[in-house]
Amino acid sequence: MKASARYAKIVEWSEEDQCYVGSAPGLIYGGCHGNDEIAVFEELSRIVEEVIELLTSEGRPLPPPTAGRDFVNRMQQLA
Repeated sequence: MKASARYAKIVEWSEEDQCYVGSAPGLIYGGCHGNDEIAVFEELSRIVEEVIELLTSEGRPLPPPTAGRDFVNRMQQLA
């Protein structure tokens, strides 16, 4: 399994921006955006991998993983 699989990747429609916005909570602030949902997810996945590679190459620790049941349960509690 890739390290990037440990981080939730979210792509959602933004009414304000009138486009899809991708983010990876807990790993990157900001993200990417575009008009094609799948393209935004693919770009977000590349960004997540690049951030992990950068942190690793600099010897910095990775943030705690956000993927999995614990993350989903926390998100459901917020809804």
